[in-house]
Order: sequence, then C-alpha cells, then structure tokens
Amino acid sequence: MAGSVPEIQIQVNSKKGGNSIHPVEPARTSAGGGPPVVYREIKHFKKWFPWLIPSFVIANVVTFFVTMYVNNCPHNSVSCVAGFLGRFSFQPFSENPLLGPSSNTLEKMGALDVNKVVHGHEGWRLITCMWLHGGVFHLLANMLSLIVIGIRLEREFGFVRIGLLYIIAGLGGSLFSALFIKSNISVGASGALFGLLGSMLSELIINWTIYANKLAVLVTLVVIIVINLAVGILPHVDNFAHIGGFMSGFLLGFVFLIRPQFGWVSQRYASSGYSSTSAKPKFKVYQMVLWVISLVLLIIGFTSGLVMLLRGVDLNDHCSWCHYMSCVPTSRWSCNSEPVSCMSEQTDNQLTLTCSNSNKTRSYSLSNPSTSKIQGLCSQLCR
Repeated sequence: MAGSVPEIQIQVNSKKGGNSIHPVEPARTSAGGGPPVVYREIKHFKKWFPWLIPSFVIANVVTFFVTMYVNNCPHNSVSCVAGFLGRFSFQPFSENPLLGPSSNTLEKMGALDVNKVVHGHEGWRLITCMWLHGGVFHLLANMLSLIVIGIRLEREFGFVRIGLLYIIAGLGGSLFSALFIKSNISVGASGALFGLLGSMLSELIINWTIYANKLAVLVTLVVIIVINLAVGILPHVDNFAHIGGFMSGFLLGFVFLIRPQFGWVSQRYASSGYSSTSAKPKFKVYQMVLWVISLVLLIIGFTSGLVMLLRGVDLNDHCSWCHYMSCVPTSRWSCNSEPVSCMSEQTDNQLTLTCSNSNKTRSYSLSNPSTSKIQGLCSQLCR
C-alpha cells in the first residue's frame, strides 16, 4: 500500500559458504512513484574492519626477530644453522628443530616457567609467553591460523570482544599448562588460537537459530577441533595450553559472542509505524541460561586455577592419567621431557661435559665458555 512502512528485510546465509548475517533496515520509505527504498546495514550485525588481529600478527613476528637478536647464536653456541644470518642465525637442529632460539633465550624473554611464576613472583609470564615462539615453523603455523580464524571473527564481532577473548583465552591456556607442566618452559600463541576456535563453536551454539546449514557447520567445526587437539599428543607440544585455551574460549564465546534474536532486531529498528502483536525479548531463554552458566564457570575456573598455581599445586599428583592428554608414548617417540643437566669440567682450553641424564661425555676445544654456551652444548649432548 502506498505510504506504508516496509518491514525490516533480513537476509540469512550459511556460514559454510563464507557468508554471514546481513540484517538491513530501510533508510527511507517510498510513496507512489517516489524513489526506491534504500537499505543499510544495522549496527547489531554490521561488518567491522579487522585491524587488531593483523596487529597481533605483526607483534608476534617482531617479537620473534627481537628474540633471535637477543639469542645471538654465533656468540652463544659452537655451531649455528644458517650462519650467514649472523646473530639472527638459528640454534642447531639437535637443540631446536623448529629453527629458532635456545630455551635459555626464550626463558630470558618471558617464557612460561612455573618455578619463576610461583617462587619468583613473575606472574606476567602467563601473558608474555603468548607472544613468544619456539622457531620459524612454530611461528608460521600459528600466524597463518590466527589470520584465517581471527580476521573472520573480528570482522563479525569487532576488535574489543575478539581482543579480550584472545587475551583471556591465552591466559586460560597458560594457567592450565602451568598446573601440569612444572619442569619445562612453554611458549606460543596456541592457547589463544584454540580459544578463538572454541569460541566459534560456542558462537554457533548460542546463536543456533539464526544460521542455515547449522548441522553441517557444527560437524565441520567439531572435526577441525578434534584433529587439532589430536596433534597435541605428539611430544614437545604443550597440549595442556591447547586444552585450557579451548575451554576458556568456548565459555567466553557464550559471554562475548551472543547475538540478539531477529524478532527483537525487527522491532528495535522498525519505525514508529511498525506494529507488532507482542514485544520480543532481546535474547532467547536458552541464550541467557548459557550466558550465566558460562560466566559463573569462568569466574570459578580462573579463580581456583590461580589459587592452585600460587600454592604450587601439581595436578599430576591428583590425576595419574592426565599426562596422556599432552603426549602419548609410542614405539616411534618418547614422552620423557625431563630437563637436561650436565657436569662440566674445564681444563686449559678444553671443556668436558657429561650428561646427567644419559652419562654421555664429550669434550670441546673452548676456553672460558659462557654459561649460555655451556647450556646449549649440554642440550645438544643430552638429546
């Protein structure tokens, strides 16, 4: 009818095809032969320009270059990989197969060391370890995943919510890791990445009614999550950080990524001439229930985790099988990750090291070697 107010037009597309939700509202009405109705995107479903996730990627890459500069392999090791890179060259493969710095350098830069967190009051390591990586391969894998997952989420939900989710989930991964891994250091953005992955699953669940092809999307997400968690059973992978980050992100998704239902959106953005038989609530009952339960579990989980960590609790003492969540021993590899140590003896220009773990002995032609160089040689000898 001429002069009537058109209803809100809402388009819903499948996530599977890379599409998203685009509710739109009339910017002006048309009467008779007037100009056509122009539609614009409403603020509750608008697209954001992703800048924070690319900034995180740049920050991680810059931090890696700084770490390699501090590492200075030629000065602290007998041999280096890609020596033409000078002080940016990598530790020997026998010490670090990921093409990266020494563990001593990572610890100096802020790696997660539970002993220093608990007894050295260096709680900041729970956050700084998220920005460090063990090597080029480690960095590339994490940054490619962050770009693929993070940019999509930031475009849909904005930099504030995704930024908070990334940091808090990363903290949750570090905290869960610290409750199980007591004798080794841990680095990487994997906990935060798994948090983003977990939030994608919870976002699908809490906004279930607004998506098409929801079952196909759910199955795809679950398969991706299971495969990624399964990779964590390999040795030298901190799967506890993955699991902790995923659980944190899954709960945070219910809190941060909740969307209003379309009935409320239609009423909220319709003009005064739009009539409705009954007022629609902003969120469905199941959405609010999930929101409250998740918020309570997050508060309880982080509070109890921090208390246990600061008290020096080792959850391995209360769970005899939990170590299998991070590494499953097979005939091809061992899950023994005890820290290495060596006995050193200096005679004139000769350094003799004996590995305390395997009793291997080797001599090196060195005079007055630095502590970091001795640690690097010990690590190569014992592996």
